[in-house]
Amino acid sequence: MTEANGEVILRVVGAVKQFGRTPVLRGVNLEVAKGEVLCLIGPSGSGKTTLLRCINHIETLDGGLVYLSDVPIGYRVAGGRLHELSGGEVALQRAEIGMVFQRFNLFPHMSALDNVTSGLRVVRRMPQARADARGRELLAHVGLAEKAGAFPAELSGGQQQRVAIARALAMDPKVMLFDEPTSALDPELVGEVLAAMRQLAEDGMTMIVVTHDMRLVQQVADRVAFMQDGEIVESGRAGEILSTPRMERTRAFLSQLA
Repeated sequence: MTEANGEVILRVVGAVKQFGRTPVLRGVNLEVAKGEVLCLIGPSGSGKTTLLRCINHIETLDGGLVYLSDVPIGYRVAGGRLHELSGGEVALQRAEIGMVFQRFNLFPHMSALDNVTSGLRVVRRMPQARADARGRELLAHVGLAEKAGAFPAELSGGQQQRVAIARALAMDPKVMLFDEPTSALDPELVGEVLAAMRQLAEDGMTMIVVTHDMRLVQQVADRVAFMQDGEIVESGRAGEILSTPRMERTRAFLSQLA
């Protein structure tokens, strides 16, 4: 893990989200420093994944804003008011926030290399040869140099997740979001994804990781935030939260995992 430099790169301010009449986020405030790895933990249904999806503007907030490098995600400020961005403008912003999903979400009809380079070619309009060179470099970075021509069905779950990580990295994001990156994997395959994420942390990538995997938290987290019922109950340095949480709700959750 690298030491965060204190510069706040991502801010969530008063995030509110509900589905129908069910509140999912209740005024969440969050700051993440450049180079920091924040792990979000908490029971299922606490709002963790929804918060990630709102940060990446896959879901739109009902209240509050998300700022990346002090720029609001999904909106622009003009005349002292917020104006919603077009789909194309949002796509360009979203390219700065890589997201790795629980179920990989690879294109089954594309090779590993084409999965990694699709964003470069479509969003960045990068020439094929240059995109392929970058894609091969990233596959090598996650230990899959020899799998460039393989299709998802020919890869293990751990290999597919590493392709997904390489795909997100291809866009050179400022922040990486991970939604339960190891939960769909067989236990013997988790280690290879953990190794890739440890390397990202050592490289100084800013990451927000939703997980129930305490081994992942222990290996990569600088800071931990515990969510329940759409709120952040407490947050702090990873070692402090895991060993001596202040709040009873956090202690009860961690004791169940132990």
